[in-house]
Amino acid sequence: MNKSIVCLICLLLVACDKNEVGDISLGVFTTKDIKLNTLVDPIVTGVTCHVASIEADLSFSDPSDSSIACRQTGEITAQMIAQIDKSKSGEVVFKKSKSVFFKTMKIRRIYDQQSQTLMYVSYSTKETSGSFKHSLSTVPLWGTQAYQVTSVPAS
Repeated sequence: MNKSIVCLICLLLVACDKNEVGDISLGVFTTKDIKLNTLVDPIVTGVTCHVASIEADLSFSDPSDSSIACRQTGEITAQMIAQIDKSKSGEVVFKKSKSVFFKTMKIRRIYDQQSQTLMYVSYSTKETSGSFKHSLSTVPLWGTQAYQVTSVPAS
């Protein structure tokens, strides 16, 4: 097989992430890039999260750093909220392998009942430099169909 065809196939396999919306090179002398991905919550489809993370093309392990920003981008209904896990640990809505050595980046949705807010936490499952890397974004239900007005007792 021709070398240029092999290189093209490898390039296509590396860039096959359908959720990737941006790719920022960190320089000519590094193989690391900042990858920008968009993720729609599979149950609360009116929420879209954007995740920025470092990926090293020629490494067995990607760095653990990531950041997340989630926003309401569509309708959020009471039926959607009724379907989600409301436990304190919430549920994983996305995960991606970051290493051949069992490191994974996960995004977990947790519902704060008191403030009626969805919290999305992006985190690495492997300790790096003495700490677990994580990032948090919130989506309040205020102004959505899912928001429930609670009565305030009269004083």
